[in-house]
Amino acid sequence: MKPGRFITLEGGEGVGKSTQAKALAAALRARGLDVVETREPGGSDGAEAIRRLLLEGAVDRWNARAEALLFAAARADHVARTIRPAIEAGRWVVCDRFLDSSIAYQGGADGLGDEAIRTLHAIGSAGYLPDRTLLLDMPVFDAAFRQAEAGIANSDRFEKRDEAFHDRVAESFRRIAAQEPVRIRTINAQGSPREVTARLIEALADLLP
Repeated sequence: MKPGRFITLEGGEGVGKSTQAKALAAALRARGLDVVETREPGGSDGAEAIRRLLLEGAVDRWNARAEALLFAAARADHVARTIRPAIEAGRWVVCDRFLDSSIAYQGGADGLGDEAIRTLHAIGSAGYLPDRTLLLDMPVFDAAFRQAEAGIANSDRFEKRDEAFHDRVAESFRRIAAQEPVRIRTINAQGSPREVTARLIEALADLLP
């Protein structure tokens, strides 16, 4: 049996992660791969229940520490019930967000620190990491304009945070990518969806059968 692979897409709000996750999954299936599409928070029954707690309500519903704990709990269930079984069965998993989002949002933008988030991940998910992380990168202003042009309202607690917060998120993602250049590949998210998908496939070339 060919080995499964775990691929994550990361980035701030409005960079096109959800669209590109679907497009990437379709492109991998066209190559004959068995692909599972999933997301965070969510991806398993328990994690989807926690997703509603995290995304709904007022911006200040949870503080950063509570958010970090909830994300870690959701991720633990997601890894145990969805991701690991799929990988062990030889499938490819394409996930919209994973650990790096917690590091960028709660660890970086909210100031908890990388090590606190990694410690929670070590406890909840035994430190499990993707084979490849694709960081979709574009200026925060352009991402916000893209959302507005598409008529996408700020629908969850994180999208409603102020511009300074999203600037800190973007800077945190770039810092994380610089620290792990083998696992994390930064992808220019500007251009047509088809052009961006082609860049994602190129960044996976060494993993493709």
